[in-house]
Amino acid sequence: MLKLLIVILFIASSCFSQTKNDVWIDGRAKLGFLAAHSSVMGHLARQHAKSAELGVTFQTKGKKQWHKAYNYPTMSLTAFYSTVGNREILGSYVGIFGSMNLPLVKRKHYCFSAKIAAGMAYTNKVYNSETNILNVAVSTNFNSRITMGIDNQFTFGNHSYTFGIDASHFSNAAIKTPNLGINMLFISLGYRYRIKQNIDTIQVEIRKEKYWEYGVLGILSVKETFPTGAQKYPVYGVNLFGRRFFGQKTGMEVSLDFISKQIIKIYQDDVPKTQAEILQIGAFVGFILPFDRFHLITGMGVYIKDKYQPEDAFYHRVGMRYVMDNGIQLNLVLKSHWARADYTEFGIGYTFKR
Repeated sequence: MLKLLIVILFIASSCFSQTKNDVWIDGRAKLGFLAAHSSVMGHLARQHAKSAELGVTFQTKGKKQWHKAYNYPTMSLTAFYSTVGNREILGSYVGIFGSMNLPLVKRKHYCFSAKIAAGMAYTNKVYNSETNILNVAVSTNFNSRITMGIDNQFTFGNHSYTFGIDASHFSNAAIKTPNLGINMLFISLGYRYRIKQNIDTIQVEIRKEKYWEYGVLGILSVKETFPTGAQKYPVYGVNLFGRRFFGQKTGMEVSLDFISKQIIKIYQDDVPKTQAEILQIGAFVGFILPFDRFHLITGMGVYIKDKYQPEDAFYHRVGMRYVMDNGIQLNLVLKSHWARADYTEFGIGYTFKR
């Protein structure tokens, strides 16, 4: 729920505070299928998945520096209903998400864009050891949703038609097991109608300088082990990071990660372990999409100290951060091992001399 709240607040503050946005109402129909990313999920894909979306979209007009840098993206708030390929075992999903379309090719009547989205979804079917033991994908009614895709948009006056392809992931970030997650692939057709237009575009100079930032980030999370309903174990972490920004729209992050997952104590439980022995140390490199104070981050790390090796040698991050002018930053990032969620990193940090 926190992830959804941050996304909605970001979109609301960026859009409703601007009086010069175009406003569109849009609907979309989608057809897809469940992509079983684990052999134990092979029995779940039985039907095509169907989805319907209804939302409001805002066309940025250049009030912020990053609007022009990203070729004037659109931002949306969308409600959806979706099946996920197996009504009997996996049920259906309903929820809301915030999204952003970043134009890559833009012409008078045509736009090709990359889409990123995050939100929250509710499902009526979860794992139950007595009534729904075959649902190895999700064990909580509320799950986060992350979507990435591409859109083709054809606009004529106040009417716009879209064709898109996207991939969506539903997961509770290993807060409760089982949590293999659900991966969906969709194609979509949509229609958008403009209810408000403003032809003015604000010209704001784009910041082009390159610079470094350095800081420290504290992480707190929780992870549950098998079987489902078993004890939850805390996760503590500290990241020492450096960030290199290449102008307004791209950045890179490198960090040294110190991770203490207390759940490692029960791996090979006949072997006594100290806190120093279960400490994992990793080196991480990531790509940053900066939108003023709001950053999207994705990247890969490798464990350079991992004595008991409970997971893979590599780990991954995808999520969001908000960096205030005083240097304090809020962190909400999913850490995973390839397609398997490890835990959600809830964090607060400080960027020196921001």
